[in-house]
Amino acid sequence: MAVNYPTGKKTAQKTVNRANLGMTLESDIELTNQYYLEKNIAVIYKKPTPVQVVSVSYPARNKAKIVEAYYKTPSTTDFNGIYKGYYIDFDAKETKSKTSIPLKNIHAHQIEHLKRITDQGGIGFLIVYFQSYDEYYYLPFDVLYDHYLESLKGGRQSIPYTAFQDEGYPIKFGFNPRLDYLRVIDTFVIPGLKQSHYCFTNK
Repeated sequence: MAVNYPTGKKTAQKTVNRANLGMTLESDIELTNQYYLEKNIAVIYKKPTPVQVVSVSYPARNKAKIVEAYYKTPSTTDFNGIYKGYYIDFDAKETKSKTSIPLKNIHAHQIEHLKRITDQGGIGFLIVYFQSYDEYYYLPFDVLYDHYLESLKGGRQSIPYTAFQDEGYPIKFGFNPRLDYLRVIDTFVIPGLKQSHYCFTNK
């Protein structure tokens, strides 16, 4: 935003630069979710990781330090919640590659989990950050699943950057909210779900 001073001079136009904020993708999403919550837009949280504590030390009377712990079960996805009556479930991934994101970065149990969500009418997706381009994308689950099935047949073992451009939806980075992914859901996802529901109920 340009600011005019009495002298008639203008400051340089300021833009939001993610690098200057020193945040991670996960932190940016958590801040976005906090904004949604405070504005009564949606209730979406980061899932806690199930951990079994095995050993604890007490270096002081009022302090405890976990020495040894293990994951109880493999984690599914990073975030879940509810928006306009729809169950939301998604994972966040980053890649330094300019050409693709490896499917090995997305675990099979996460994909199966998202498939169960979407089979039940929920909204499942990925938010992927391409660091080289400083670009964020919303990747619908069906696109992810098509590439996953192709990889199981011996095909490409990654999702190309072009797939995000052609079949995903860009998410603009801002200040508040940081990553307004619900705008994508409002514009492209919910209208399709409503149409599918209408067709189903009128068969």
